[in-house]
Amino acid sequence: VQLQASGGGLVQAGGSLRLSCAAFGRTFNTYAMYWFRQPPGKEREFVAAINYNGGITNYADSVKGRFTISRDNTANTMYLQMDSLKPEDTAMYSCAASVATQIRRAQTPNYWGKGTLVTVSS
Repeated sequence: VQLQASGGGLVQAGGSLRLSCAAFGRTFNTYAMYWFRQPPGKEREFVAAINYNGGITNYADSVKGRFTISRDNTANTMYLQMDSLKPEDTAMYSCAASVATQIRRAQTPNYWGKGTLVTVSS
């Protein structure tokens, strides 16, 4: 499966952005999906995950209550609604897919897309 993230940009602290991840392949609805981010000069970190049918989600503590992950299997697209953004949310955001149907944070996803840059100004 090929993945393409979009929707990044520059936003002021307290603002919102909605990222999208378009998947190109026939089996999107069987994959657990993930959002990761890499802040400038730092390691990549987990942000959120959603299982194959959207029934189970998981979030990093740093974004819990502010970010919402969702998916539309009819459109082969995953989303990340980001509200109450903070300067520390500034990062390159990437989406990823796992051939497992359920979320498995201990395993590295199988497929990765190019990222979209989110910059939050103070």
